[in-house]
Amino acid sequence: MAIRQSSAARDERRLLASYPFLPGAESLLGDENVSVRALLEEPSYERARSIGRARVLAAADDPRALRDIAELDAAEPEVRYLSLLFDRIVLAAAPSPAALRRWAVAEAKRAHARLSEVPVEELVEVADRLGFPLEARPGDRVAFRLVDYLRLAVPIREADYRLARQDVEHGWVVVGRVRGARVLQEAVRVRLGIPVPLADDVRSRVRDREGELLADLARRLPAPVARANASSGTLRPELFPPCIRKMRRTLEAGENLSHAGRFALAAFLHRAGADFETIVDAYRGAPDFDESVTRYQVEHITHRDGGIGYEPPECDTLRSHGLCFRDGDPTAVDPRDRASDPRCHEPWLRHPLQYYRTRGGTVAERGGGDGGPAPTSPGGARDTSAPPARARSTGRR
Repeated sequence: MAIRQSSAARDERRLLASYPFLPGAESLLGDENVSVRALLEEPSYERARSIGRARVLAAADDPRALRDIAELDAAEPEVRYLSLLFDRIVLAAAPSPAALRRWAVAEAKRAHARLSEVPVEELVEVADRLGFPLEARPGDRVAFRLVDYLRLAVPIREADYRLARQDVEHGWVVVGRVRGARVLQEAVRVRLGIPVPLADDVRSRVRDREGELLADLARRLPAPVARANASSGTLRPELFPPCIRKMRRTLEAGENLSHAGRFALAAFLHRAGADFETIVDAYRGAPDFDESVTRYQVEHITHRDGGIGYEPPECDTLRSHGLCFRDGDPTAVDPRDRASDPRCHEPWLRHPLQYYRTRGGTVAERGGGDGGPAPTSPGGARDTSAPPARARSTGRR
């Protein structure tokens, strides 16, 4: 019996060391009580801090951090946990929440690299501990509860993850193990994206001790750029419809915007007269922003048919994707954005470009016209919320 218990303890320690974001990972420290002050200052925890800094900078695309982060897999279990805890504390003190969100994306991708290769049993165990129970199914497949799948899969921009393309059996969504790992990646991102609450004195101490790291991070993180429209000077953001204003606020806050929202924003800005650089700049606040990928995908969206570009989705399509904010956005700071917009309730309004034009904005005439039928999408459907297969989003996949 003692041997079995010892083996179980070793398995538990291995699991928590591999996924130190799981509940209960603090048990890796044993009886050691590590205070925030000790973690930030004591020399005995310098290795955890060093690896933690590398994790933060690697998420911000610092190539120099890759060598240091390579130590992570060889580090002791307690160091792995403490480096992650250090990151969460430091990023909670960062001036912008975009830093934490970008780091959460990077760490979730790191977890996915392992989850996509482990046996189904380990995938199920990790999912259960994250609060998303899975069932192992024959044929190397797993099943999510319907409500859990919807919550986790909606932010994934690839069309293959839409519910309509999955096998649904009695309230469970059945997917292959690899796809299950990708969906579970979102659970890790959500968990790590929740900031650690810090008292004011702790926040000040973190900023004093790690000011250089935070400053380096701020320089590296992409940020929205205020740029005058170089092509026509006619772009008037104050006249945009509520849905487009909400999409811009989402990205500026460093939050994730769905695939449909990213496409709609790029297509709208193009038709409203924004130049290429202005459209690219709109995505710099995205937690997964990648400049080269963004440029490639914006070019596909705006250069279709010799520069005509894709028609922005109609209001009905935006509503079907949960992107309509005609009744207001309760999270907005500006009272004008929190209130319901009566223009959006007019029976004749069926396209965001109609809204913009009726308020005095200039809309480029591009074939279909604003508010008219949208051009056929590459897949043959009238819904143009999906750009070409190689241009699925304006951000890193």
